[in-house]
Amino acid sequence: MAEMAATPAQANRWLQLLRQLLDFAIEEELIESNPARFVKKFREGPGHEAWPEEEIARFEKRWPTGTKERLAFDLFLYTGQRIGDVAAMMRTHIRDGAIRVVQEKTGAELWVPIHPQLKASLAIVPTSGFALLQIQNGQPYTKGGLDNWFRRKREAANVASGLSPHGLRKAAGRRLAEAGATAHEIMSILGHRSLREVQRYTADADQKRNAIAAMKKVAGTDFEQKLSSSIK
Repeated sequence: MAEMAATPAQANRWLQLLRQLLDFAIEEELIESNPARFVKKFREGPGHEAWPEEEIARFEKRWPTGTKERLAFDLFLYTGQRIGDVAAMMRTHIRDGAIRVVQEKTGAELWVPIHPQLKASLAIVPTSGFALLQIQNGQPYTKGGLDNWFRRKREAANVASGLSPHGLRKAAGRRLAEAGATAHEIMSILGHRSLREVQRYTADADQKRNAIAAMKKVAGTDFEQKLSSSIK
C-alpha cells in the first residue's frame, strides 16, 4: 500500500479486495483471521465533486429528454444512486411509481419514488431486454462500461472535466437538502447509513436559508427575492 500512496483510492481498493479474499479464505477454513482488517485506509481527500447547477443545465441542453444520454443522467440525478446500482437497474425493478434498488455497496434495499422528469426519460427504455440502460446488443452495461460511456457523453456536452456520475449523487443530496428534506429523508433516498454522511447537505442548505433570513431582517423582502434568485 505504501508503494501505491500516490494514488490513495487505488491503494484502498487493493486493500478492499485483499480483505474480501481473506474473508473467503476464512470461510473455506484456510486461515483463522483476516490481518487486512486491521490495516487502515489512506485518506482520499474530499472525493467526488457535486455537479454545480450550471453544469447540470449544460448537460441537459446538449442531451434533451428522449435521448439515452439524458436517461442515464436522469437515473443518476433523480435516484441518487451509485454507478454500479444504476447499471444494474432493470425494467422489472419499476413498480408502483418507484424503482426498487438493492445497493451493491451496502446491501440496503431502497424504494425510490420516480421523479416526473425521470418518468419522462423512462419512456425511451427499450421493450426488449431487461436493463434500463443497454448496450447495442441489449445487454446491460458493466459498471466500468457505463462510466466510460457516460464520460464521453459528458465531454460532448462540454461539462467540466472531473465531474463524475457519483457527483450527480452528491448533487441529488444537495437538491434534496435545499428543498427542505430532513437528514433522515435524504438517507431514505441515497441509502446512507449514518446521519453524519448526510449532515453536510443539510448543514449547507440550513446555512443558506438562515443567511437569507438574517439578511432579510435588515434589508427587506426585495433583497431576499433578489438574493434567492441569484444563488439558485
